[in-house]
Amino acid sequence: MTDLIRIPFHDAEVLAVDIDGKPHIVLKPAIDALGVDYDNQRKKLEDKSWATTVLTTVVAADGKRRQMLAVDVRTFLMLLATIDERRVGEAVRPLLVAYQSEVADVIEAYWTNGGAINPRATHDQLTALAQQAEAQMNVIRLASGIIAPDYLEAKARLVLARSMGEEPEIEDGAIPVDVYSFLKSKGVKAPAIARWSGSFGKRLKALYVAERGCEPEPVSRFVNGTWTEVKGYFKRDLPLFERVYDIMRADLTEVAA
Repeated sequence: MTDLIRIPFHDAEVLAVDIDGKPHIVLKPAIDALGVDYDNQRKKLEDKSWATTVLTTVVAADGKRRQMLAVDVRTFLMLLATIDERRVGEAVRPLLVAYQSEVADVIEAYWTNGGAINPRATHDQLTALAQQAEAQMNVIRLASGIIAPDYLEAKARLVLARSMGEEPEIEDGAIPVDVYSFLKSKGVKAPAIARWSGSFGKRLKALYVAERGCEPEPVSRFVNGTWTEVKGYFKRDLPLFERVYDIMRADLTEVAA
C-alpha cells in the first residue's frame, strides 16, 4: 500500500505512486481529466507491447484505501501521444496538442541529431547528462589508434552535440549507421533482425567491396554486453543498405509479420 503523490506535468499535476522506487501514474484520474473514456484507454493498453500496467492499493486524499490501475511514466507518455486530440475536452486540448508536438520534436531530434534534451531539465539532470558524455568521450579517447579516425570523430561530435542539446556539427554522410538501426528504421521487428542481420551484413559487405574495391574499416561497438569488432558504415553508405534491403525484403517481411 502506498500514498498518492503529485508530480508536475506541463504546468499541471498528475497523481502518482511509488512502486519499487519508480513513479507510476494513477491512470483513471489522469484520463478523466482529459475528458476521454477511461475504459477505452485501459483496453487500448492491454494490446500494446510497450505498455506496463500494475494494480496497486493506494491511500486516497480522503484517507480511504482503493485499488487502482497505475502505469509507469514511459507508458503514460506513450499513451498520451496516441490519443486523438479531437476526442479530449476543449479545456485540455491545447495541453495535449502541445505535449504531442513536443513528443514529435523529441523523436525527430533523436533520429536526426542523436538525442534530445528537455528544456525544463533540472540542474541535477543536466549534470548527469554531462557525466555520461564525459564517460563516453573517455571511451572514444581510449579507442584512438585502434578504431578508424573518421568513425571516432563522428561519434565524438554526436556525443558533444547531445550533451549540449545542439545539432551535431558533422558532415551528413559521415554519420555512423549500422544494420540493426537501419532495419529498425524500416519497421522490421526484433525477431527478424536477430535472424537475418548476419546475412544482411554479409551481403552488405560484399556489395561494399564490389562498389568501393576495399572492405569497410573495422570499428568496435558495444553489442549484447560486450565490445565486438564490426564493419564500419556511414550515412553515405545508405544506398548500399537500401539495395540489400530490397533483395532481402521478402525474408524480413516474412519473419516480421
